[in-house]
Amino acid sequence: MKAVHFGAGNIGRGFVGLLLHEAGYEVVFADVADALISQLASASSYEVHEVGENAAVKTVSGFRALNSGSEEAAVVAEIATADLVTTAVGPHILKFVAPVIAKGLAARSGVSPSLAPLQVMACENAINATDLLHSEVQAAWDGAAGDLSSTAVFANTAVDRIVPNQAPGQGLDVTVETFYEWVIDRTPFSGAAPVIPGATFVDELGPYIERKLFTVNTGHASAAYFGYGAGLEKISDAMADASIAARVRAVLEETKQLLLAKHDFVEAEQEAYVQKILSRFTNPYLPDTVNRVGRAPLRKLGRHERFIGPAAELAERGVTPVALLDAISAALRFDDGADDEAVELARMLAEMDAAEAVERITELPPSHPLFPQVQKLIEDRKAEA
Repeated sequence: MKAVHFGAGNIGRGFVGLLLHEAGYEVVFADVADALISQLASASSYEVHEVGENAAVKTVSGFRALNSGSEEAAVVAEIATADLVTTAVGPHILKFVAPVIAKGLAARSGVSPSLAPLQVMACENAINATDLLHSEVQAAWDGAAGDLSSTAVFANTAVDRIVPNQAPGQGLDVTVETFYEWVIDRTPFSGAAPVIPGATFVDELGPYIERKLFTVNTGHASAAYFGYGAGLEKISDAMADASIAARVRAVLEETKQLLLAKHDFVEAEQEAYVQKILSRFTNPYLPDTVNRVGRAPLRKLGRHERFIGPAAELAERGVTPVALLDAISAALRFDDGADDEAVELARMLAEMDAAEAVERITELPPSHPLFPQVQKLIEDRKAEA
């Protein structure tokens, strides 16, 4: 079995690539980072260091690497004979890898008309990222190549593993937390889902995507912004502060309230999930910084993202999201000059009036019940400047 994986970074090597290797796939890494690809192409193996409870070191071997920019034809040829294509490139990069995937799919019929449909999954930190990839591949699809739906199967996934900034000098080796979750929608496969022992297949992915986004991502970013405001460096330092830990816990109480109201999660099971997530944030073996986790605040304050998404839904249900508004307030104060989005956020807050800033940053309409509360937060932030 062969898998072509776009994205040879830390998540690609330390999470998706590792699980595909353990599932018996030969992994072909594709990336535009020439130095990284050259290093991978000349290596016979690398190690994944899982830190935390039940720490372990795992070796990944039997892989190859190609530059998807300068060696596009070779990547297309690999896709033409692959069983699986995955990505871990970032949602905004999917539009750039889609044309290569489309070319590889079109080439499959020339290899063998009896090949099973290629199984495609975007393993990104975004809701229904595979749907986005599918639409981009469809836009690049040459109709002369036939029906895309008979050539490929696209399945959404929800992925979760904390992969911090790596220590200098690690080379290809990656340090990750021991916990991971890769949940895959089995329904598109029509009974022929890939065998990946480390993944969980479900019939309805939506609740799991929201559970992860509104618990892991919301909690992680909350810890980052609260910690940044307190002048702390690491996420584990922030969570060691009792007052910050209590604020993060309060945020996850509100998102838990929403998740239980929307989905069929058992309250005790969701509480156990929350406790597990909180314990992950305190892992002292993960040198994760508040600046890394807090980066890209504009995206994180998006309408359907980790803060505004659940806060808006609670407001629509007549619930005032006190703790989430506290986290949003902290996010508005993330002014890391090394982060482009933080700089842009500061510019918007300085140049726009509060109402315009709410609309531009959160995409909430003025009629939304959450709008005046966020407007007040922005007015308070502007008053400090």
